[in-house]
Amino acid sequence: MAQELAFPFQGGNTVMTQFFKDSLKVSPQIIRAKASGLVIFKFSADEKGNIKNLVIYYADDAILAPPAIEALKKSNHKWIIPDNEKLHDFILPFVISFNAGNNTDRDTQNQQLNYLAKHKPILSRDQIPLNLTTLLPVIMVKYDATQ
Repeated sequence: MAQELAFPFQGGNTVMTQFFKDSLKVSPQIIRAKASGLVIFKFSADEKGNIKNLVIYYADDAILAPPAIEALKKSNHKWIIPDNEKLHDFILPFVISFNAGNNTDRDTQNQQLNYLAKHKPILSRDQIPLNLTTLLPVIMVKYDATQ
């Protein structure tokens, strides 16, 4: 029988998800662009729960990464790593999108199409060693497109 792992964030999955939803502040640049997409981070946590070695594995657009990085910095001391490890690696995906609602106006649609045509992804150009890494659940963040 497989051993069940304790969730590596103080308070568990639900607390982690809410923490990042509360901590991630969508930038005015993202809102203006009607930007949306995926950002995947790999980071290590030490035995005190501090984040080390933060790496962007992938981002649909470079403007999506900074708010997630700032939210990750706020999570210092909240990570729990397995016993007998000095560092543990995690992969954490963020999905950022706007609340389109039922009545998305033509201007919002045009802004989103413009964004999709001009976005600048961050991609890995070489191998990325994973070692013993824990893939965490996706953080889904929605913002109001009319801010």
